[in-house]
Amino acid sequence: MINRFLLQGLLLLLSCKLVLPVFAREVPITAPPELPSAPPHILKPGADDGQIAYWTAILLENAQYLRKPFDSSVSSKFLDRYLDYLDPAHMHFLQSDLAQFEPFRTSLDRLTLNKKDPNATPASVIFNRFLERQQEQVDFVDALLKNEKFTFDTDERILLNRHDAPYPKDLNELQKLWRDRLRYEYLQEKLGRVGAKKTDPSHSTASGSSTNAAPATPPKTEDEEIVDLLRHRYHRILRTYTDFNNEDVLQIYLSALTHVYDPHSDYFNRATLEQFSIGMNLSLFGIGAELGTTEDGYCYIRRLLPGGPAVKSKKLNENDRIVAVAQSNQPPVDIIDMNLNKAVQLIRGPKDTEVRLTVQPADGGASNRKIISLTRDEIPLEDSAAKSKVIDWPTATGDKIRLGIVDLPAFYAPFNPGNTKDRSLGTNSPSADVARLLQKMEREGVQGVILDLRRNGGGSLEEAVRLTGLFIKEGPVVQVKDYQGRVEVLSDDDPAVVYDGPLIVLTSRFSASASEIVAGALQDYGRALLVGDAATHGKGTVQSVHPLIAQMGSGPRANDPGAVKLTIKKFYRASGVSTQKRGVIPDIILPSIWNDNKDIGESALENPLECDTNRAAKYEALNRVEPYLATLRKRSSERVAADPEFGYVREEIALLKKSQADKTGSLNLKERLKEKEETDSRNKARDKERLARKPSLEIVHDLPLKDVDKPGLPAPTPRTNSATAKLSIPKSAIVSTNSSLALAKTDKGSDHKATEEEDEKPPAVDATLEEAEHILVDYLDLYKKGSIAAVSQGHPAPVAETGTAHVTGDGTASERR
Repeated sequence: MINRFLLQGLLLLLSCKLVLPVFAREVPITAPPELPSAPPHILKPGADDGQIAYWTAILLENAQYLRKPFDSSVSSKFLDRYLDYLDPAHMHFLQSDLAQFEPFRTSLDRLTLNKKDPNATPASVIFNRFLERQQEQVDFVDALLKNEKFTFDTDERILLNRHDAPYPKDLNELQKLWRDRLRYEYLQEKLGRVGAKKTDPSHSTASGSSTNAAPATPPKTEDEEIVDLLRHRYHRILRTYTDFNNEDVLQIYLSALTHVYDPHSDYFNRATLEQFSIGMNLSLFGIGAELGTTEDGYCYIRRLLPGGPAVKSKKLNENDRIVAVAQSNQPPVDIIDMNLNKAVQLIRGPKDTEVRLTVQPADGGASNRKIISLTRDEIPLEDSAAKSKVIDWPTATGDKIRLGIVDLPAFYAPFNPGNTKDRSLGTNSPSADVARLLQKMEREGVQGVILDLRRNGGGSLEEAVRLTGLFIKEGPVVQVKDYQGRVEVLSDDDPAVVYDGPLIVLTSRFSASASEIVAGALQDYGRALLVGDAATHGKGTVQSVHPLIAQMGSGPRANDPGAVKLTIKKFYRASGVSTQKRGVIPDIILPSIWNDNKDIGESALENPLECDTNRAAKYEALNRVEPYLATLRKRSSERVAADPEFGYVREEIALLKKSQADKTGSLNLKERLKEKEETDSRNKARDKERLARKPSLEIVHDLPLKDVDKPGLPAPTPRTNSATAKLSIPKSAIVSTNSSLALAKTDKGSDHKATEEEDEKPPAVDATLEEAEHILVDYLDLYKKGSIAAVSQGHPAPVAETGTAHVTGDGTASERR
C-alpha cells in the first residue's frame, strides 16, 4: 500500500535546503469536532504526528509552486483524497461513516495549523473505522466461504471499477458488494485452473501399504483449494492493515494532503524516504536478494543479486522461503503473512551488521528449515543502471551495419536527504555511464545509436542536462521557471561531443520528466529522430526534497519525521514549449496500446499543474532530421502496415477499447469460458505464426558497464527469431510483490513436461525496438547518400565518411570532425 505513494518519474533538484519567507502561521484555536467511536483495535497518533503534519502544511503553503493557502477548500479536498486512498473502490466506508467524518471537511486546516497543539488525530480515527470495516469484510467472507456453494449460471455482471460509484448506503448494500467481489475472485481462480493438470487420485496412496497404516489424506478438490486460497488472501490483507503503525497511516494521510496541491508533491515517512533514496542512488545496504510473496503468505527469494552477501554465501537459492528474521543476537521475528515492505525493512540494515534468516529451502519442507547468518553490505542495483547492446545488422549485399542501443531506465544520482549515517550516499552518474558506453561503441565501429528512454520515469535534473550535452556541442537544454516567473536557463557549457553520429531517441507514455527534457532538447536542436508512442508522459515540473528534521530540530523524538517533496518549478524546452500535460510528440509515431489510453499520463493524475509556454531560448538548430523525415515516415509506415506484430497491437487496441467501454465483468461461467477460449485461441495462433518466422540474422552483443573497459565485444547473445525482451512498465528498484510466480516444483515429470511446453513458446517480441532499428538503418542510408528532400531544399547533405555538418538557421553548414 505504501509503495503506491513512491511515485516514479520524478525530476529533482537534489538540494535539501530551502529558505522560506514564512515559517509559521497563526490560525484560530478551536476545539476539534467530536470524533467518531473507534473499534477495539485502536491505532493512536504518534507523539510527533501533529508536528509533522504542521510542518508539512507550512512547507506546502510557503514553498510549493502554487503558494496556495491551506484553507477550508483545501481541507475539503484533503478529506476526500484521504478517504479515496483508503477506499478507492468505495467498498468499505458506509455513507453513515462519511456523515460522521463530515465535520473534518471544514476543520482539517485548523486542526493541522494549530501552532500550539497541531492535531493529526483524524488520520487514525478514519483509519480505525476503515480497519473495522476490513475486519467485518473478512468475517463476512469467512462465513460465505464456509457455508455458500458458489454457482455461476446467471447473467449477473459486476462493476469492475467502482471509483466513481457511490458509497453503499447501509451494511446490507455493502455486504452485497463484498459478496459480488468474492464471487468474481472465485470465478477468476476457477478460470485460472481450466486446463491445468488434474491431480491423479491413484497417487494419493502408496501401493502395498500396511493395513495398520494411517489412511492418506485425500487430495483437496478444486473448490476446496480455491476456498483456502481466498480465505488466506483476505486474512493476509487484513494483517497488512492491522500491522500498520502510526507512521504508515501518516504516510497515506499527508500524501493525501500534498496531492491536493499537485500529483508530484509528497510526504515521505522514514521507510518511504529510504526507498526513494535507494532508487536515486541505485544502491542499498542489505543481503542482495529480490523478494516476492506467495499466495500462501511466504516471503521468498525471487532472484539473488550479483555480488551480494546472499549469493556469496552459497547458502541461499532462488525460491527459498524466508520464514523469520533476527537482528544479530536478538530473537527472530516471524514474517509469514507479514507485509512484504515490512519484511524487507527487517532484512535491510546498516553495512557490516548481522542478520539471521530462518530459511525453508525450495526443495524441502518445514522440517528442513535452517538458520543462515549474513553480514549486510552495499548492493549496487545494476538492473536500473545504463546498459547497452551492439547489433550487427546484415545487409542484402552480405555486409553488416553495426548499431548501438543504449537503455537508460532512470536518471539516478547521489542522494542523501538527511543525516542518517546508514543511508547510502551513492556515486552513480547516468551521463558518465552513457558516455562510457558511447565511447566503447565508437571504438567498436558503431554507425548509429538508439537511446531507449521508454522505461525512464525521470530523476535528476542536472543529469538530464549533462546527458543531453553528450550529443550537442553546447547551448541551452531546458528552462526552469519559479512561482514568481523568474526563468533560469540550464545549458550545456562543455563544447565536447561524445557521440556525433545518427541518433534515434525511443520514447513511450512512461518516459517522464528528466527523460522528456532530454528528448525535447534533442528534438528542438534537430539532433535526434524521436520514435515511439503518441506522446510521452507529460510531466513538466521540478521537485525538491526537504527533510523535516530541518524544521523540527534535532532534539529527541519518537521517530524520524521523514521529508516533504515539493513541486517548486516548471520546466520548458529550449524552444519555450512546455511538456506539462502534453508531453513530447515523436517525429514517427508507432502503434501502441498506450496511445489512446486516458488512464496513462500526467492528465490522468489528480490536480496536475496547467500547461503554458515561455519565451524561446537562443540556440543553434542542427537540422539533422527534417531533411529525411518524410522519407523515413513513408518507409516506416509501409513496414508497420505489413508487420504482423503491429497487426496484433492494433487488435489489442480494439479489445482494450471494447473492455474500457463495458466496465463490467460477467459472473457467468460459460460466458467467461468462451471468452477465455477465444483469448487462448488467439494467443496460440499468434505463437504459431511467430514460431514460423525466419530466424533473425542479427548478431547481438550485450554490453553492460562492467565490460566497457575490456578489449573487443562480449560473445554474441544466443538469439532465435525475436528481438529483445518486451518493454515493461517501470517498477520499484528492489522489492517485487508479484505473488503469482510459482515456486520450484518437486514433481520431476510435470517439471519436464512444463519445460517442453515452454520451449514451444516464442520469445517475447519488442516490435517497437525492431522497427526503430529499421528506421535507424534507413536513416543511415539517407544520411550517407544525401536525401532528395535535403538537396531540393538547398541544404547540403551531411556525409558520414567525412564528418558531420551543423546546419545553422540560415542554411549554412559548418563541418566538425
